[in-house]
Amino acid sequence: MAKAIGLGGIFFKARDPAALSAWYAKHLGLSLEDWGGVRFDEDAARPGFTLWAPFAADTGYFAPSVQPYMVNFRVDDLDALLTQLRAAGVTVDERTDTNELGSFGWIMDPEGTRVELWQPPA
Repeated sequence: MAKAIGLGGIFFKARDPAALSAWYAKHLGLSLEDWGGVRFDEDAARPGFTLWAPFAADTGYFAPSVQPYMVNFRVDDLDALLTQLRAAGVTVDERTDTNELGSFGWIMDPEGTRVELWQPPA
């Protein structure tokens, strides 16, 4: 049987795609392609994986965002990145979480979307 074998991409609407792409490049180090998006090639040398996960329509997990989605990025050093983002004036959730799956932090992008940052366990 044919099946999906990974996440092909996350696509969403933005009020100002160019400005939002530039914000993500500046604050999360995304390497933008000429077409305005980012390609993530899997690297077996780094821990982690890509997920696709539907949530209940009434979930509070994306709050305070009112967007119907949340993006999760794997990061290499959560604490250092959160410090950088705070220094740059990015809205950073004071709460973090660490469990057997790794460490998690959250930020808000300029369009009010909650973004989850995940440092997988070593």
